[in-house]
Amino acid sequence: MSLLDLFRFRTPSVAPEQASRLAALSVPAALDNTLLEAQRWVVVDVETTGLNLQKDSVVAIGAVALEGPVIPLGDGFECHLAIKANLAAPSTLIHGLSPAVLARGLPPAEALLRFLEYVGDRPLLAFHAGFDQGMLVRAIKQTLGFQWHAPFIDLAEVAPLLCPNWAAHNHSLDDWIKQFGLSIGERHHASADALVTAELGLMLFSLARRQGLTTSGELQDALARWRRRRDQPAL
Repeated sequence: MSLLDLFRFRTPSVAPEQASRLAALSVPAALDNTLLEAQRWVVVDVETTGLNLQKDSVVAIGAVALEGPVIPLGDGFECHLAIKANLAAPSTLIHGLSPAVLARGLPPAEALLRFLEYVGDRPLLAFHAGFDQGMLVRAIKQTLGFQWHAPFIDLAEVAPLLCPNWAAHNHSLDDWIKQFGLSIGERHHASADALVTAELGLMLFSLARRQGLTTSGELQDALARWRRRRDQPAL
């Protein structure tokens, strides 16, 4: 990475030490011909002050690693971001995040940088990934001055792609958890949601392989075709 790139990271909220860590980040790897059983993923879930991608803030990030068919115990990430009390919303109470908890969170720049370091060059999985990706990309750009372009796969799209007969009755993460017989101890908690999303991902990837989608690139291409069919206007 050039000195010009390093200079671009120097926003008012980024200390020189943090800028050096940003410059050392791995370049996200593209989804390619890596077999699903060998692909390394990060499964992520964010908790926010609301659902507005332009105005609301990330207050917690939970993530777990997915190494092929294994969720390694102890290889996870969780942090709360410190936000001003006047930015907290009733939705944060749903996540068990009181104003006192938020006040003890990490400074946003440090929290987001630690998350980027945890992700490294791995692609990401999420349920309704557009929201998690949008919130994280915006927060990282505003807080760190960094354009983050890691690839995401949305399990909310993978599930109906692979299980069309169940799609009409299953829409939310809770629906698909129930459909696959999974259990979760605590919903609306970033780390718990990330873990059960990873478990759902393992089951869906097993189905994908049985349906002839053996690599992460093939799955991405199949999703693109599925979206085109879904978005075609009805005749």
